[in-house]
Amino acid sequence: MMEKKYKILLTEDDENLGMILREYLQEKGYETDLMPNGEDGYNAFVNNKYDLCIFDVMMPKKDGITLAKEIRMLNTEVPIIFLTAKSMKDDVLLGFKAGADDYISKPPSMPELLLRIEAILRRTSGSTVAQEVYMLGKFKFDTQKQQLINGEDTIKLTTKESELLKLLCTNAGKVLERNLALKTIWVDDNYFNARSMDVYITKLRKHLKDDPSVEIINVHGKGYKLVIP
Repeated sequence: MMEKKYKILLTEDDENLGMILREYLQEKGYETDLMPNGEDGYNAFVNNKYDLCIFDVMMPKKDGITLAKEIRMLNTEVPIIFLTAKSMKDDVLLGFKAGADDYISKPPSMPELLLRIEAILRRTSGSTVAQEVYMLGKFKFDTQKQQLINGEDTIKLTTKESELLKLLCTNAGKVLERNLALKTIWVDDNYFNARSMDVYITKLRKHLKDDPSVEIINVHGKGYKLVIP
């Protein structure tokens, strides 16, 4: 459960997408105000206190880039995530110049958006400390040292192995979507990166084979699930 009730300002002129995003974020515990254009978004920001902003780039009355620049004049700290069309790479550059912390392509993957929000709030709020050590059956996984420890035996993991295992640990008992893992660790979910990830999953299974109660299960058509006792 979240220790604090975070408040998000969402500006999105696509009514259906806006409502879907707002409902999803509220379901995940974030109080979310939805505004249909940049002008209303600016007025909402002036009159309320927000922990994070999500702005569509293309909006009527005031676009997301302009809105971000104006928000930055009022507040240099509040995190801003842009929603941008996949084809608009220039929007991404303009967004970062305007003071954005991150961006995500439309239509956004809900789990990916949630992951990015959580990561930014961890960095900026200071209220949540990232977990550094996980117990996986008879193994101890130290994320900082990138080590998998089993009694006297220590396996030194590569950075990719460690990042992938940590992502599995934070989603233990739940399905880790392939696309989410690929975009988080490999940045691009292309065919070659997908094959690479399969190799790393195989390596992790070999590292964990001494404890049969710890499994990385294939979930057909979706991704992987880490099962621990």
